[in-house]
Amino acid sequence: MALEQQITTELKTAMLAKDEVALRSLRAIKAAILLAKTSEGAGGELKEEDEIKLLQKLVKQRRDSLEIFQQQNWADLAQKEQEEIAVIEKFLPKQLSPEELKSLLAKIIAEVGATSPADMGKVMGAATKQLAGKADGKAISAAVKELLAK
Repeated sequence: MALEQQITTELKTAMLAKDEVALRSLRAIKAAILLAKTSEGAGGELKEEDEIKLLQKLVKQRRDSLEIFQQQNWADLAQKEQEEIAVIEKFLPKQLSPEELKSLLAKIIAEVGATSPADMGKVMGAATKQLAGKADGKAISAAVKELLAK
């Protein structure tokens, strides 16, 4: 709920500043929140972890689009996606650096007793729960593979 209030405040500020990038991005966030709140089974409320998942989903969608636009040499569309990613990421928790991620994953691997790449599922299950919102799933997966391959 705090996120929705924060978005509304930022939206008003962006309107007054005539900041098209922020307006476009904040409206997308607000629309996604409203859609999630009114979806079946949501009960009109979103928990903080659901809000974070929602924002991560929006960033992931934009990164996927950005990758396609860059491959197709559509610089103008790629630029828009990058701008929106920057705005949305302001509302996400600080992401872990690769070193911090590997350090935390090494602890998780020790906790679950993983010894080989065959144990990746156990590690990923624990890691995605503990690191939710702090690291991208692809980054977690790549780091786990690297650590278990040693």
